[in-house]
Amino acid sequence: MTSEMQIHLIARQMLEQHGLAAIAQAAQQAAGCESKGDSEQAREWRHIEDALKLMRGPHQS
Repeated sequence: MTSEMQIHLIARQMLEQHGLAAIAQAAQQAAGCESKGDSEQAREWRHIEDALKLMRGPHQS
């Protein structure tokens, strides 16, 4: 299991490299793991996705 600090470090690195597209990439990674039956890895990608959404800030309409 990845620590909370590692999750946020990974999320920050992804955000720096890919911008807001990093959220979609994390979601795709999670979906790929889910389709393979790797629920633990999928859970970590969903956690990264959530961290990215927090970093993005509130959605404005």
